[in-house]
Amino acid sequence: MWHFPFHPQAHGNNLKYLSLVTLTLQNAILGLSMRYGRTRPGDLFLSSTAVVMAELVKLATSLCLVYLEEGKNLGRLQAALHQTIVKQPLDTLKICVPSMLYIIQNNLLYVSASHLDAATYQVTYQLKILTTAVFAVLILRRRLLPTQWAALVFLVVGVASVQLAQTGEDAGTAATRQQAMPAGDGPEQNRLLGFSAALGACFLSGLAGIYFEKMLKGADISIWMRNIQLSLLSLPFGLLTCAVNDGAQLAARGFFFGYDAFVVYLVVLQAVGGLIVAVVVKYADNILKGFATSLAIIISCVASIYLFDFSLSLQFTVGAGLVIGSIFLYGYDPAKGVKPGGARTGGKSLAEAEERLLAEKV
Repeated sequence: MWHFPFHPQAHGNNLKYLSLVTLTLQNAILGLSMRYGRTRPGDLFLSSTAVVMAELVKLATSLCLVYLEEGKNLGRLQAALHQTIVKQPLDTLKICVPSMLYIIQNNLLYVSASHLDAATYQVTYQLKILTTAVFAVLILRRRLLPTQWAALVFLVVGVASVQLAQTGEDAGTAATRQQAMPAGDGPEQNRLLGFSAALGACFLSGLAGIYFEKMLKGADISIWMRNIQLSLLSLPFGLLTCAVNDGAQLAARGFFFGYDAFVVYLVVLQAVGGLIVAVVVKYADNILKGFATSLAIIISCVASIYLFDFSLSLQFTVGAGLVIGSIFLYGYDPAKGVKPGGARTGGKSLAEAEERLLAEKV
């Protein structure tokens, strides 16, 4: 086992802030890289295969980390895997819940994107920030201040404004194309179905995230072992998605069609993001994760000004200001003197007390 020469609470706080900063940077880099991957010349790879490969990389990395935790002893690694996965089948099956929820969520997002314009889709999906907070209150019994609820609303509005600024031109182009189409061409759209699917995806996103957070914080199992369980159960679902959605193309072109060094880089970056998310959920929480990923959108958009000729609009500026302001508002409590991140001046933080209460309940 690893030993650290400093206080565990300080170590946890260091990991909390370090993981949040790392997740923000990783998401920003991933967004820019994926945009370049879509626009560069050459054969396009199948995204469903990249998801499967990212899970494999995440599984292999988690196995290596558990191997290090067990003192670089293969026998102890095998014993730990057998004890955690084979001898505790019910605990392992619990991981099926977030895996299945994420699969259903992804399918609902596909339905929503097929029946809504890009702007409506982006704005509606930002409600996942609020559903995550609601489930944190209901499931984890987390208490949020009125200023924190206001910050979450500002965050939703800000992210939606930024996303609208990004998709406005694409939406206008799509509308022009649709007007030029003869009547009856193109798939029939059902806005009510699309909106309902988007709301369902937001609901499942919040539920799955908070459920996984409770599993990480409510049991004495390392986050890397949890990642192994999650990957082992996610891989069959990912392969099934490949077969259902891209079976014909896989049969004709092969699993690794369009792969090159850049795609391998994308796969590794995506896998690293999954591992960072687990650390964030373990040492911070899903709500702070939402702030980190929202800030990453701002960073990637600003970088796009120089890399992809993205136009900086008033709408984007206002949205970015709301996102940044909401981050400070969420961590500020004028009545009790709470600093950003939940550290109370002159006492224990409320977040730490709630985490201990959760561990005792579970």
